[in-house]
Amino acid sequence: MLKRFISYYKPYRKMFALDMLASLLISLVGMAYPILTNKITKEFVHEGKIEWIILFGIGLLVCYIIRMLLRYFVQYYGHVIGVKMQGDMRRDMFNKLQKLPFSYYDENETGKIMSRMTNDLQNVSELAHHGPENLFICGITIILSFVYLLTINWIFTVAIFACVPVLVVIAIFFRRRLKNTSMETRKAVASINARLESSITGIRVTKAFTNDVKESEKFEISNVEYISSRSRMYKAMGQFHSYTSFITDIFNVIILVVGGILVITSDQFDLSSYTTFIVSVNLFISPLNTLINFVEQYQDGVTGFSRFLEIMDQDEESVNEGAISIDKLHGNIEFKNVSFSYLENKEENIEYEGVLKNVSLNIQEGKTIALVGPSGGGKTTICHLIPNFYKVNQGEILIDGHNINDVTFHSLRKNIGIVQQDVFLFNGTIKENILYGNLDASDEEVYDAARKANIHDYILTLEDGYDTQIGERGIKLSGGQKQRLSIARVFLKNPSILILDEATSALDNATEILIQKALDDLTKGRTTLVVAHRLSTIKNADEIYVIEDGQIVEHGPHDELVNIEDGAYSKLYKAQFER
Repeated sequence: MLKRFISYYKPYRKMFALDMLASLLISLVGMAYPILTNKITKEFVHEGKIEWIILFGIGLLVCYIIRMLLRYFVQYYGHVIGVKMQGDMRRDMFNKLQKLPFSYYDENETGKIMSRMTNDLQNVSELAHHGPENLFICGITIILSFVYLLTINWIFTVAIFACVPVLVVIAIFFRRRLKNTSMETRKAVASINARLESSITGIRVTKAFTNDVKESEKFEISNVEYISSRSRMYKAMGQFHSYTSFITDIFNVIILVVGGILVITSDQFDLSSYTTFIVSVNLFISPLNTLINFVEQYQDGVTGFSRFLEIMDQDEESVNEGAISIDKLHGNIEFKNVSFSYLENKEENIEYEGVLKNVSLNIQEGKTIALVGPSGGGKTTICHLIPNFYKVNQGEILIDGHNINDVTFHSLRKNIGIVQQDVFLFNGTIKENILYGNLDASDEEVYDAARKANIHDYILTLEDGYDTQIGERGIKLSGGQKQRLSIARVFLKNPSILILDEATSALDNATEILIQKALDDLTKGRTTLVVAHRLSTIKNADEIYVIEDGQIVEHGPHDELVNIEDGAYSKLYKAQFER
């Protein structure tokens, strides 16, 4: 982990080197005060050299001015290094998230992922800056003060530094406890963010069902968990700091007692040496306390980086080695004995009932097939497998004779357009959302796609036209308008394969008729899969597949299936139209 952390310093190694040089100079300047104190008290005070005292005082002031400038450099550029490293980690994490499979997002809440990218990386940024700075400045200062104290009186120095191993033992003892409680706190913060994200996103549903009290209760569960974990962390921190502070207080006791005895009994340890020793020991204790207090920040940073690495080490979406890029797919799709399950736990050797079981189907280029059947039967799963969103457990899926695992994700998915019931629109303008289908499209191509989706005329009635902001997830638009925008987006993409997953099931009849016309235009010349519960919308499909319990129980054209006595499709059709 340390090696991976250090790798983020590489782009900024020149600035980092200057930062460490400035830190070294700060430590060296810090040694000027005890040295000058010894010089002044031993020589100039006794000899009455006022002019030399003033001169050394001016020299010390100049040193402090230099240290002020160096501290500014370290504080400013050190934090700049930290925030740039944070930016690099955030960029790497975001790019990683783009490459993770759908299954990862099935198992991890959005708010928790966001917490890792914001709160956790902020702590990593602080560690990236303060870690090397504290270790370097404090380490150099402790070493220099120790060496200088030895020159004054080595017996006194050894007596004081005998307490240091005790501090080290305490730090090691509490490190694990602090690490565990810090990790618990990070998870609790992520849980709060996840609950908050869910509640804010669903605020309209909450208000509609007057369930604000219930949401508050659910939030309070995460809130109490956070308070509890944070309390345990503060308890461990309190024990750590109280014990370490007690040890540093012992330094003062030793200085007072041993120093006083040496002044009385030793000819080599006078009052001026005693005064210098007190100043120098404080120079030693101060960075030691800084390192002790740094333990909390260190644990927060290490915990944050560990959680960052948990995402970075996730398995990415993968295709077979040597996967090819195909510019234009024709749209011949074949499922060969495909079995698939969302739930599979090989480590615990638990077998789950598959969503799809030995499914085989063949879709010819340009044909329209419909998938019908009870909810949960596997219709949408078939649609998810074609773009290779999930890996099949058994069997294979071929497009134009190529196993989809032998085709790059980009070339496969750019040839597939998807229109779903639950339309997702990005917070932005109408034009930006349509352009998502083809970022290189011209304005005229955007307008043409909108015309084909039967929404161009409506857009022109808006004050800002195509530059109208649609709000989060398109909240300012109606369901039909959002659906037509998504259809315009697919028109602009111009894919060879089209997947319509209950694209009109949530719309009123008038809106459905309008959108169905746009969809009919969209399907022309494309291989199309339609998932539908309203059987009236798929009567003209070239072939209909009835999916039940993950298996194909019937398939054929509408006129043939509807006339099969006690057939699965016939029962569905009668249930809808013969009430």
